[in-house]
Amino acid sequence: MKELDRLDRKILRALQKEGRLTNIELAERVSLSPTATAERVKRLTRDGYITGYMAVLSPDKLGRTLLVFVQVKLDRTTPDVFDAFADAVKRSDDVMECHMVAGGFDYLVKARVAGMEAYRQFLSEVILPLPGVRETHTYAVMEEVKSAGLLPV
Repeated sequence: MKELDRLDRKILRALQKEGRLTNIELAERVSLSPTATAERVKRLTRDGYITGYMAVLSPDKLGRTLLVFVQVKLDRTTPDVFDAFADAVKRSDDVMECHMVAGGFDYLVKARVAGMEAYRQFLSEVILPLPGVRETHTYAVMEEVKSAGLLPV
């Protein structure tokens, strides 16, 4: 795998901020020919630096106004419980992210729901029935201060 150079980094920064750039627009921004730019984007994708493209949607417009983080502690930390928990979480459309963490609990779940009533339903129908769940702590977000999702390149 080739090391990233200055132009690769410029391409990654531009696409990360605005993934819908045409190849010509991208080429102009990074001061390369369209052909050279397209080849670099292909290589960056093939090498796994670019893993996909998506639109960022408005949670408010889609009725998903409540953002919650849920700490989950399992009753057993065995491979079969971890696997079953992960499989179940992946099936929930409300879960945006789920991370196994080190520390005082096992998983941190990020979810978006319509409101507190929807959250109660999510907790009782999705989180609590998950395999091995012993305890949860929920943190409802009052204000999103930063949600960039951009990696430093």
